[in-house]
Amino acid sequence: MIPSYANFGGKIHGGILLSLMDKVAYVCAAKHAGNYCVTASIDTVNFLEPVEVGELVSLMASVNYVGRTSLVVGIRVISENVKTNVIKHTNTSYFTMVAKNEQNKPVEVPGLILENQEQVRRFEEARRRKEEKQNTIDKARQNNQEMDLDECKQNLKGERCVIQINKARKK
Repeated sequence: MIPSYANFGGKIHGGILLSLMDKVAYVCAAKHAGNYCVTASIDTVNFLEPVEVGELVSLMASVNYVGRTSLVVGIRVISENVKTNVIKHTNTSYFTMVAKNEQNKPVEVPGLILENQEQVRRFEEARRRKEEKQNTIDKARQNNQEMDLDECKQNLKGERCVIQINKARKK
């Protein structure tokens, strides 16, 4: 990591790491799919440890799950201080990629051959995350349709906000 990648605090910008992760996810997904792939979503990016200027960063990627046209690529990021040989796990994230054909339409991807217990675990965890994500989306849609202002006001008591709704401008 070079100095121009640093933020004002002297650490590597999270955006630099996200960009690298997106590129690695693309290569991993495209290699498996045999087609161009685009990023559909990124699930949970937690910056566990800062990356320092001068550290060597390594990104490991694997296709953990495939749907009909989508793939979930797991990425683990580590940084190494080349002087002290200290290695840190800095990030883990999951990128959902969609394979596209020459007409930019989603195209079916090959299935996965799970050859060991670790691959089975990763596939099942990705399947569960996908299911939980869909349940969260469905619940949010339902909550938005059923939103009651008085209930919201009650739920927001004690939060750091002030509700100031102008009755005249309400549509």
